[in-house]
Amino acid sequence: MWELGSLILLRPWWLLALAGLVVLAVIALRRARGLGAWESAVDRPLLSAMERFGRVVPGKARRILPPIGTAAALILALSGPATRIANPETFRNLDGVVIAVDLSRSIVEGGSLDDAQVAAQSVLQNSAGRPVALLVYAGEAYVASAFTSDALALSPLIAVLGKDIVPNPGSRTDRALTLAARIFEEADILSGDVVVVTDGDQLTPQAFNTAQDLAESDIHVSAFLVEPSGDHEDMPAPDEAGLERLTLIGDGGFGQAIAPTALARSIGRRAASDLASGDASALFFRDYGRYLLLIALPFALLLFRRAT
Repeated sequence: MWELGSLILLRPWWLLALAGLVVLAVIALRRARGLGAWESAVDRPLLSAMERFGRVVPGKARRILPPIGTAAALILALSGPATRIANPETFRNLDGVVIAVDLSRSIVEGGSLDDAQVAAQSVLQNSAGRPVALLVYAGEAYVASAFTSDALALSPLIAVLGKDIVPNPGSRTDRALTLAARIFEEADILSGDVVVVTDGDQLTPQAFNTAQDLAESDIHVSAFLVEPSGDHEDMPAPDEAGLERLTLIGDGGFGQAIAPTALARSIGRRAASDLASGDASALFFRDYGRYLLLIALPFALLLFRRAT
């Protein structure tokens, strides 16, 4: 894909065929103006005499214009000139987002739950019409909301998250990722993002293995690190390095919950880019190549004229 301002070429490699067409056109033009192999097969004086008597008519360059014009229009059409559709149609099973919010004690009592909620809300605002599901977890993971195309409807649910919602103590990110993988499978969603909002406490080998499995299924694992902002003396310290490693294995992004906008926007842009470059690209661009074929029609019709 090649962007030229507001115009986009979906298949710019077809333009390389124009160079070959120019070479062929030059060769054909030189031959069309002469007599081809007759110039070497007939004596020059005899050929000149035949030309004077009108027995030999040199070729005309305009005869090669119809095939060249047809080929040029076809090449330009195949290059896929297009513009991006501002509000493309979305389909439930193309791409989705699962937000997993850690509600362990280190989050809800560490004074950092507000940051976690803001990060989750930022992902909702940048979901761009994709279906979104919400998980909450601590020692166990639970589905707070199945996939919904009305992502902003989850905003009030995120706003009321608190310490009494998940009764199981602990912080099992691995179970949240496993549950996310299961709801992707059950919803038949082809690709997407799992966004974990956590301090990275108690990351287990199972979490890294599940993140790798998700990445291999075209589901990216991103994470917002929630830093403590209150009394955190008797609670585990955030594991920033472990969380970064999790996102690296999961082919996702890493960001801070206190400043979530950059990562949230990156997740939204990557989803649109991945879909636009795949088989679903027709949903995101208005391709004008078919209209260029109309330019080829007059040249093509000239190819059927009667020759004398």
